Amino acid sequence: MKTILLKFAGPMQSWGTDSHFETRHTDLYPSKSAVIGLIGAALGIRRDDKSISELNSLKFAVRVDREGSLLKDYHIARKYKPTGELERNYVTERYYLEDAVFVVAISHEDDNFIEKIYEALKRPYFQMFLGRRSVPVSADFILGIFDAGIKDTLEKCEWQAADYYKKRYKDKFKKSLDVYGDKGIFDNVYSEILRQDRVISFSKSNRQFSFRYEEHTKVAVENNMFEVKDTDHNIFDLVGE
Repeated sequence: MKTILLKFAGPMQSWGTDSHFETRHTDLYPSKSAVIGLIGAALGIRRDDKSISELNSLKFAVRVDREGSLLKDYHIARKYKPTGELERNYVTERYYLEDAVFVVAISHEDDNFIEKIYEALKRPYFQMFLGRRSVPVSADFILGIFDAGIKDTLEKCEWQAADYYKKRYKDKFKKSLDVYGDKGIFDNVYSEILRQDRVISFSKSNRQFSFRYEEHTKVAVENNMFEVKDTDHNIFDLVGE
C-alpha cells in the first residue's frame, strides 16, 4: 500500500464544514471533503461531475503539527440589480486559521490510483487551494509518496512545524501530536467523531455532504530542537574557598 503525504501550511487556511449564508466558519483541521476537492481539482474533475464521490474511497488522516489561531476577517459585499444599479451592501464574516501546519495522508488499496493522484498533484489541471480561493497551496506542499500505510507513514514523518515553534518545547525530546483519520486506520483510539464531510456533490446549485465517522489518536514525533539540560554542577562552587 502506498501513501501520499501533503503539507498544508501558510499564513491562512480555512476548512468549513457547516457554513451558511454570510457567516463562513472553519474547523480546526482540514476536512476530508476539502482534501477530496483539492484532489479533484488536480485530476480535472469538474464540480458537477458526480464521479467526484468516488474519491470517498480514499483513506484519509491528518496530523496537527501546529495548531492555528482563529482569525475573523471582516468583509463588505455589494449586491447589484439586473440593471447594474447598486441594490445594497451587506456584511460577511469569514473565519480562518492563522499559521497552522498540518500533514495530510491519503492512501488507497489500488497503488496505481494513488500514483495517478500523485502525478496529478505535481501537475494539477485546476488551481488548488487551502479551503478558499484566496489561499493557494504552497510550493512545497507535496512531501512525497511512500511504500507504507497511513499509520506507519505518519509515525515516521518528521515534525513539520518551524524551528522557532519547536523551540517552545525544547525541554521535550518527543512531542505528542493529535491525529484524526478514517475509522479503522489506528489501533490506539481516544475518541470517535461524527463529521459531515463525506462528498455527495460539489455542484454550486446543490452541494451535498453526508456524515462519516472519524477517529482521534496521537503520534509522538522527535523534536530536533531538544536541548539537554546541564545538571552537572556543584552549588558550593559559587561560594568560593
